[in-house]
Amino acid sequence: MTIVNFTPWAGLIGGLLIGASASLLLWLNGRIAGISGIVAGATVEPGGDRAWRWLFLAGLLGGAALAFWLVPGSLAFQSDMPWPVFLVAGLIVGFGTRLGSGCTSGHGVCGLARLSPRSLASVATFMATGILTVFVIRHLLGVGA
Repeated sequence: MTIVNFTPWAGLIGGLLIGASASLLLWLNGRIAGISGIVAGATVEPGGDRAWRWLFLAGLLGGAALAFWLVPGSLAFQSDMPWPVFLVAGLIVGFGTRLGSGCTSGHGVCGLARLSPRSLASVATFMATGILTVFVIRHLLGVGA
């Protein structure tokens, strides 16, 4: 069972900060804040513009650490699922982001804001897939109902 407990105002502030950081990266650097593209550019893709990518990733980790420090217990995560399941799930998500030419943050936050047709198709696809998955697991298989 997964329990996520975070206060409503923390979610609002987090959403505002995500939007602000994505906007600033686009306005100041001309780059899209899609995490899969940023990670790929920082680690596996050749090129000389890695510094801003590493700074962006450090900011993500630093922002999360700051949030946990300022609001202890704002995000409590507990699960009965063994850690190898999370590892496999993460690898599947990583494969999907490469297959879909971006992740939810890139397509959902940045792509839709730019009215990108590819992002609209991607968001519609992963939302429909998520809805269908929940329907099959909960209603047809009876898991977690």
